[in-house]
Amino acid sequence: MKKSTKLSLAVIAASVGLVTFGPGAPATADVNPPLAALGEPTAPADNKQTPAKVELGKLLYFDARIGGDASVACVDCHMPKQGWGFNDPISRGYPGAIHWRNSQTVINTAYLSKLFWTGSAKSLEAQAPSAALGALSGNGERDMVEARLAFIPEYVKRFKDVFGDRWPKVNNVWKAMAAFERTLIHNNTPFDKYMRGDKKALSAQQVRGLKLFQGKANCIECHNGPLMTDEKYYNLGVPRAEDWLENGMAQVSFRYQNYSKGVTEAMYRKVKDDAGLYFRTKEKSDMGKFRTAPLRYIAYTAPYMHNGSFFDFDEVVDFYNDGGGSNEFTDGTMSKNKSKLLKPLNLSDEEKEALVAFLESLSGEEIKMATPKLPSYAPLPAVAN
Repeated sequence: MKKSTKLSLAVIAASVGLVTFGPGAPATADVNPPLAALGEPTAPADNKQTPAKVELGKLLYFDARIGGDASVACVDCHMPKQGWGFNDPISRGYPGAIHWRNSQTVINTAYLSKLFWTGSAKSLEAQAPSAALGALSGNGERDMVEARLAFIPEYVKRFKDVFGDRWPKVNNVWKAMAAFERTLIHNNTPFDKYMRGDKKALSAQQVRGLKLFQGKANCIECHNGPLMTDEKYYNLGVPRAEDWLENGMAQVSFRYQNYSKGVTEAMYRKVKDDAGLYFRTKEKSDMGKFRTAPLRYIAYTAPYMHNGSFFDFDEVVDFYNDGGGSNEFTDGTMSKNKSKLLKPLNLSDEEKEALVAFLESLSGEEIKMATPKLPSYAPLPAVAN
């Protein structure tokens, strides 16, 4: 091919948005990453996996002494029996408070580069302190965590063996917990088996649902790649949490979040929907946006959406089939940020059933785990009479 012809084709491709050019970067097609079986996660170089570290992290995950009043552990909002999440629309919180969002599952978080509903943590190591020390979740303090663990001989020994600490260091608490969470992997579902070549792993109805997922229903526009999330942010018009209408403590928690995250006074007094990504960016164009949720393990993680608005797959499919919903950040009350990707799908009842059947294939056997026996404080010294 002549050089001039190659140049012409490149210009045409760029003009219609097929490729993107950047300084020193190769052209890349503007296409969604394909669906694929999920592989094995990787650990960061500064927190390599070891069996002893994983076992230490498991104990800490179940140990409420990491929290402020020693009553709330990671497991209290991310329970094995509740999909490693929390099966109420809005997560529980620190005693005397309620959280303001749905608790997401810990399963497969090892693969994510953005954690929490607005991507405020970029790794499991960064996520752990945000939850353990957050005012509405763990409400812990770093020095308090170290002091408590230092009075538990088994922890002192384990931290020395794993990290070389003279006493348990709080930053290594987060590393151990992250190491444990990286073992919570769900990558051998019927869908994974099908993608690896076992064409009998999915039923005929599920295969039809897969085709709809990638075609007419256009789920793949945001739920793509092996983890089935593009990790981008969208406003879908999810309605506000019903709890906020009747539960006074939920309203107090929500108002606190608006105030503490620095919104304008006018917004603090007026807004009734969760502003999502806006809390982090303060950009009006980000009002009401949340990170695309992964679709792995979802048979066990209802209810769905950032505020637990939908309790089963049928409700979710109906919501998207209608073209999404409406809230203060889509209807013009505060902004008009509804994603332009959403539009009525006109799915038939048979197509919706096939799509639901496919969603069910994204979950395999439930990951169960018994509560481990936690180490005790050192006995108090005997007092002489």
